[in-house]
Amino acid sequence: MSLFKQGRYSGFIKPISYTTDLVLINALGLFCFFKEIPPLNFIISISLGWVVMAIVSGFYEVHRYSSVIRIFKLLFRQFLFFILLIFAYSGVNFKLNLHPIHIIKYVLIVFLCITFFKYLMFFLLKRYRAYFKGNIRKTIILGKTKESEVLERFFNDSPQLGFINNKIVCFKDRKKLDLEAVFEYILREDIDELFCSIKELKNQDIAQVISFADNNLKVVKFIPDNKQVLSKKLQHDYYGLIPILTFRTIPLDDPLSLLLKRAFDIVFSLLVIVTILSWLTPLVALIIKIESKGNVFFTQLRNGYNYKSFRCFKFRSMVQNPNADLIQVTRGDARITNFGKILRKTSLDEMPQFFNVLLGDMSVVGPRPHMLSHTEMYAKKIDKFMVRHFVKPGITGLAQVSGFRGEVESDKDIIGRVKHDIFYIENWSFFLDIKIIFQTFFNTINGEEKAY
Repeated sequence: MSLFKQGRYSGFIKPISYTTDLVLINALGLFCFFKEIPPLNFIISISLGWVVMAIVSGFYEVHRYSSVIRIFKLLFRQFLFFILLIFAYSGVNFKLNLHPIHIIKYVLIVFLCITFFKYLMFFLLKRYRAYFKGNIRKTIILGKTKESEVLERFFNDSPQLGFINNKIVCFKDRKKLDLEAVFEYILREDIDELFCSIKELKNQDIAQVISFADNNLKVVKFIPDNKQVLSKKLQHDYYGLIPILTFRTIPLDDPLSLLLKRAFDIVFSLLVIVTILSWLTPLVALIIKIESKGNVFFTQLRNGYNYKSFRCFKFRSMVQNPNADLIQVTRGDARITNFGKILRKTSLDEMPQFFNVLLGDMSVVGPRPHMLSHTEMYAKKIDKFMVRHFVKPGITGLAQVSGFRGEVESDKDIIGRVKHDIFYIENWSFFLDIKIIFQTFFNTINGEEKAY
């Protein structure tokens, strides 16, 4: 039995990160911005506050598989706390007369420096793992399934993460399976992490693997079957002494998250309406009127939050016709006007939906709403289609920036759209919204194949 950890964790990374950040915070404060304050008082107060906030926010919980966006979220959250800490320190020590402008400059400089060093360490470690094969984790996958093979390919295709998979052990042929021999191999090859496929391992297999891992200080992780409940992000609660798992958690059920999203929607939609639609609408209206008879705006009933219908606004891009609410636009559709082709290609026809956002029927980012007839059809035909109505529909969404926009030409299109929409609903964050908005902007500039 192994009595010591086998190099699973990079034990020096966190201490180095803490030390670097605290040196930067205190050095910039004492030598650049607040030269007149008592050094010991500042160092103890600010350092202690920083460490406590970092623990609460999980600021140093950055793993080899963490994304760039996650790191920025951690930075943003930590520095919201930090600016509050500095102003609180200034308020408690009001005799020091710390000027608010100096405080803001100090926080911004600290933020930029720590952001630089955090990303520098993150990318240097990636290069170190990829090219020098250092900071490596040896893995073994127990259970040969489609999911485990995808995981192995992911490890092979991502050398910067530092995972080297030694082998996949098949559990289907029980006559050839010798679990004790597998355990001996794990110890002999100094394997760090064990990935178990829920689909192939039996309960008694899992119990033996966990027992072995606990007694030999190995990390055990599980690969869920994509069709099972364990593939979901579950909320774990206790009803008395009974553990209860909630199948689907929605971040936007949290009042603060909902308030943040709504505040952003109001500010962003007002900005677009005042700075763009104020002059664009009369110009577009004039061209639409010159080219064809009919209304400037096209309104269509669509299903929104909680399946409630609302009137969705668009610039009219087709000649007026009785099938507008029934038949989806197709490539080369004869109903589209010449100017309508430009509107649809550039997505300018969707711009009036910022009024829907301001009214609260839609959000800037969310699942795209469908015509009532299509919603009814897809709800019967496509599994989990109705989950999209747990949140407000959006002008743009994760599915749209991932290539699932425009005409639904096959079931594959709508299934892909639903999968991306459900992922967005279950993994919403403010920064994900910002990322989608930027991606939408770049896609519009570059042009999209299905924008017709």
